[in-house]
Amino acid sequence: MSDGTTATTTADLDVRLEKHRVELTGYCYRMLGSSFEAEDAVQDTMVRAWRSYEKFEGRSSLRSWLYRIATNVCLDMLTAGNKRARPMDLSESTPLAQAALSPRPDNTWLEPMPDARVLPTVEDPAEAAVAKESVRLAFMAALQQLPAKQRAVLILREVLAWKASEVAELLDTTVASVNSALQRARATLAERDDKAADAAVSDPLDEEQQKLLERYVAAFEGYDMTALTALLHEDAVMTMPPFDLWLTGHDDITGFMTTLGSACEGSRLVPVQVNGLPGFAQYKPDPDKGGHTPWAVQVLEISEGRLTGFHFFLDTQRWFPLFGLPLHLEAESDQVQEGA
Repeated sequence: MSDGTTATTTADLDVRLEKHRVELTGYCYRMLGSSFEAEDAVQDTMVRAWRSYEKFEGRSSLRSWLYRIATNVCLDMLTAGNKRARPMDLSESTPLAQAALSPRPDNTWLEPMPDARVLPTVEDPAEAAVAKESVRLAFMAALQQLPAKQRAVLILREVLAWKASEVAELLDTTVASVNSALQRARATLAERDDKAADAAVSDPLDEEQQKLLERYVAAFEGYDMTALTALLHEDAVMTMPPFDLWLTGHDDITGFMTTLGSACEGSRLVPVQVNGLPGFAQYKPDPDKGGHTPWAVQVLEISEGRLTGFHFFLDTQRWFPLFGLPLHLEAESDQVQEGA
């Protein structure tokens, strides 16, 4: 084979592999609960596929073969047994009077992910809705409670709509074993009493939800706690990874924002699409440079016309580049493009 033909074949393979990157990243993200580990897993998958492509006999589709490799990569990464979580999965809520900001290591937490990196474009609205629901924080947290192989079976069968026989072939097991694993996984998820899992977010947002978000931006940027209280469900939850503190109820949430969180007054919010939910990049005033500096990626949960949860991911040096967001807003800049 000439060098020219080899180069053409290599370039063609790269293009064919790359077509599957977004959906594979979504799969690995659901498996691992980590944005960066998911991207590492997909890169590892691509390298393994590229190196062993000559051994690929074409008995299955290229897509199925890539999912087999990705599954093995994820199962290897999960052998340490770490289950990523939200603060409310690890402890009871803290009354405002006892609130303290205690960080835990990065690998403790379920991480946010830009929609564009994990949700491939599909024409079927129902398929798109299922994909979005399957990366929402509540569902992602529930997945983390499953043993690794049950997690893979549930994702492949219920999110990606693979046949039991296809999953059995991928996992080198029987259809009966796949069906049994799926049944156990469903039972585990059914036991979780998670109100956030009931959050109803239209795609695209309906008029009521869009107005709710507009009111939220006005209340937050104006730091109007009365207006914010009117938007919050009485059992609303607020989290702030990497801190394990979480608050419930509008009184404690707004109380925190005017005490320990008072530096957020004067913040700017830039919309982002994150975990199949509405969200914002929050920039708070920068007393040193002027303008605004990154503070958090906010992920909002909505149900019955109120905000039921808002989650502040504070490690901005990691999250803002992931979302394609600038690390500073000038004082006079009122227009910022939405993050990737």
